[in-house]
Amino acid sequence: MAGQEPRSKKLKRLVNVQRQLERMAEGELAANTEQRREVEQSMDVVMEAISSSKPIHMQFSRNYSERYGRLTIKDKQLAGVQQVLESKVLRERTKGDRLEEQMKEARELEDRERDDNAVYELLELTLLTGSGKDHN
Repeated sequence: MAGQEPRSKKLKRLVNVQRQLERMAEGELAANTEQRREVEQSMDVVMEAISSSKPIHMQFSRNYSERYGRLTIKDKQLAGVQQVLESKVLRERTKGDRLEEQMKEARELEDRERDDNAVYELLELTLLTGSGKDHN
């Protein structure tokens, strides 16, 4: 493996990239969740105005009703986006977990190979020094 980067290091870089993608997806999900919260708050305010007995609100009841309808549509759209984003976060996390597992397995194999090579070198050294003693 002289001059070649170990597989575990390559996988570690991929894990880091994948975790960044996961964080980005989580950020998108958080932004969408915040938008939904704002829409829900607006819906509550409009509903309060619709159900108000104050004359000023009664004049605008049609406008409030239309606004509530638009907010309901927006909330449904955001709910759909939220489902997609939740799936995306889960998918990115799963990919990262798999890559991390592969990285650990590669590292174990590399460690085992290094240990095996050390044992072989030690055996060779022992055999060489042992055969040198026989000739003396």
